[in-house]
Amino acid sequence: MLVQRYRTDLHCGACVAKVRPLLDAAPDVRKWDADTSGPQTVLTVEGDGITAERLGALLRPAGYHVLGEVVAAQPAPPVEKPTSYFPLLLILSYLLVGVAVTELAAGAFDPMRAMGRFMAGFFLVFSFFKLLNLRAFADAYAGYDVVAAKWYGYGYVYPFIELGLGIAYLGHFAPLATNVVTLVVMGVSTVGVVKALAARRKIRCACLGTVFNLPMSAVTLVEDVLMVGMAVAMLFWLL
Repeated sequence: MLVQRYRTDLHCGACVAKVRPLLDAAPDVRKWDADTSGPQTVLTVEGDGITAERLGALLRPAGYHVLGEVVAAQPAPPVEKPTSYFPLLLILSYLLVGVAVTELAAGAFDPMRAMGRFMAGFFLVFSFFKLLNLRAFADAYAGYDVVAAKWYGYGYVYPFIELGLGIAYLGHFAPLATNVVTLVVMGVSTVGVVKALAARRKIRCACLGTVFNLPMSAVTLVEDVLMVGMAVAMLFWLL
């Protein structure tokens, strides 16, 4: 398999999201990656017979072109943060302990109140990490979310939706509407995770933004399904 690097007229993560289905569907493209850090996006493509002409033919339906091959020697790629679920598991542990302590302080365990507190903490903490680097999150999220892949701006909106939900759960504002929004938002997110896992794509999970290098796996799916399940349980309780 040959690895080639080409300069293109893709400008940002939104452009990359447009060509992603075309490159993913090409049988002669084994792997590819896009570097949007420079003035021109550089595509690194691995496959048999991937020439500039062939890559140009793949990009053309989306309105983009190959500008030339990168032939200069490139510096060694930066060392990636080690892949680990530890940050995610630590955050979830803190949330569970915090909820348990507040329920003990209340004198009696109320499952609906406990779920509301857990969801408030979940959304507030997870939105915080996404907002640390909003553009990087949007780029990563467009790689697997079904809405963000079609509308790149959703990656910029999503952390604020989580922030709003966290505040709503914390303040017990409009619980019926809050749980309906949670069910829809997390349900759509679950669809994107399932599709990525079914395709066996090795990509980064953006649930904690890009601060940590979390792999997309069944752990991510369990996290989303858990939030969907809690929202459904609270809706049944309210109705």
